[in-house]
Amino acid sequence: MELLDRATARTWLATAVAEARAGLAEGGIPIGAALYGADGTPLGRGRNRRVQDDDPSVHAETAAFRAAGRQRSYRGTTMVTTLSPCWYCSGLVRQFGISRVVVGEAVTFHGGHHWLAENGVQIMLLDDAECAAMMRAFIEKNPALWHEDIGL
Repeated sequence: MELLDRATARTWLATAVAEARAGLAEGGIPIGAALYGADGTPLGRGRNRRVQDDDPSVHAETAAFRAAGRQRSYRGTTMVTTLSPCWYCSGLVRQFGISRVVVGEAVTFHGGHHWLAENGVQIMLLDDAECAAMMRAFIEKNPALWHEDIGL
C-alpha cells in the first residue's frame, strides 16, 4: 500500500474538522472523522454524537464507519480523525482491517494509535493546531462531560 502524502491527509482532515465543528455547534463533543476508500473516494463521515443521541457508542469514528455502509473489504481504506482514537475506536480499526489512520492531534488525548501502528496499521500524526485548540477549549469548558466520554 502506498504511503499517503501529507497534502492529501490535510485535505481529508478538513472533512473531519468540519464534522467536529458541527458536533460542537450541536452541543456535543468536537471530534470528527471520515472514512476514505483505497482510491480516495469518501465513503462516510461522522462526528461524536454521544450527547446528541444519548448513546455512548456513537464516537466519531464509529459514526463515519456506519455512514460508509457495508464494504466487501476495508483493506486500503483510511480513517481520518481529529483526535487519536480511543481503545473502542482503535478496536474498530483493527477488527475491520482499516489500513491507515490519519490523526489530527494526540496532545489532548493520547489514544491507541501507537498500538495500531504496532499491529500494522499505518499512522500519520498531523499535530494539527486547530484540532488541538478546539479540544483544549472544549475540555476546559466541559471537563465532566469530557471525562465521561473517555471513561475516566
